[in-house]
Amino acid sequence: MISKRLLISGLAALCLSSTVSAQQNWPNRPIRLVVPFTPGGSTDILGRAIAQKLSESLGQPVTVDNVPGAGGSIGADKVAKSPADGYTLLMGHIGTLAVNPLIFPKLAYNPVKDFAPVAWVANVPNVLAVHPSVPAKNVKELVALLKSKPGHYNYGTGGNGSAAHLATEYLKLQSQTFIVHVPYRGAAPAVTDLLAGQTQLIFTGAPALLPFIKSGQLRAIAVSSNKRLEALPDVPSVAETAGYAGFEADQWYGVVAPAGTPPDIVRRLNTLINQALSTPELKTRLQSEGAVAVPTTPEAYGRHIAKEIERWRPVVKAGNIQPS
Repeated sequence: MISKRLLISGLAALCLSSTVSAQQNWPNRPIRLVVPFTPGGSTDILGRAIAQKLSESLGQPVTVDNVPGAGGSIGADKVAKSPADGYTLLMGHIGTLAVNPLIFPKLAYNPVKDFAPVAWVANVPNVLAVHPSVPAKNVKELVALLKSKPGHYNYGTGGNGSAAHLATEYLKLQSQTFIVHVPYRGAAPAVTDLLAGQTQLIFTGAPALLPFIKSGQLRAIAVSSNKRLEALPDVPSVAETAGYAGFEADQWYGVVAPAGTPPDIVRRLNTLINQALSTPELKTRLQSEGAVAVPTTPEAYGRHIAKEIERWRPVVKAGNIQPS
């Protein structure tokens, strides 16, 4: 008779062999990349660019699934609870992975423990833009205008705790001004209302604003990065304004997978995404949209996520930023 110990060993070996085989055959079906926001915003634009490149490299469709709601928390939670088999990924960003744990007291996922960092895709400087009806052409003039009429002007964001919300609250704290916050379900509707003059300013990711800035429908005041954007060389950074040295409030984006995703799949995805970021085609596309590629290791991206949670903690507290 086969001993119980041998039987257990044999079953374990069979399971391990099946797991290894499944990993070696990955991917043999379509992969889903969840974008936890509405179409048209920065996360969606970058997610679709990465999905296209991964589809070409892997020989399998990588479909983008927009799952908006609760500052990206609904989509992120779905991915966190998905099988850790490499077939479900999340296009995460600063709000979803670094800010939500600071504003949602009962967040359904832990961005550090429930995800396996895959690849830091890009930094996207925020652009401070106004409707043409606003009579301000630089940060100094805008701050003076806001101080002359506290609460008179509104700013739109992709929702409470979004990167745009953080950036604007940071500017408000630094300038000691008061602007009324109008949260939307995503950047696209926030931009739409700004174009219509329903709100007067926005401080959100460059990709969502560049077409309208270049067409003259919106006026760019400044960028949040510590240096100017190649796509907007004539627009100064906030830090260039006297009294705002060191100001920086960029968005960042990256891919994560459910915790427990096999390390070899994570490494392969990381390699393919980094290779895609280095291609002239994607470099040009990112630069034209105001994004800066950040190819690095999964480990480095994981450390960045943990560090950003602590970096924004005092801003969230001072601004009393709460979920909708």
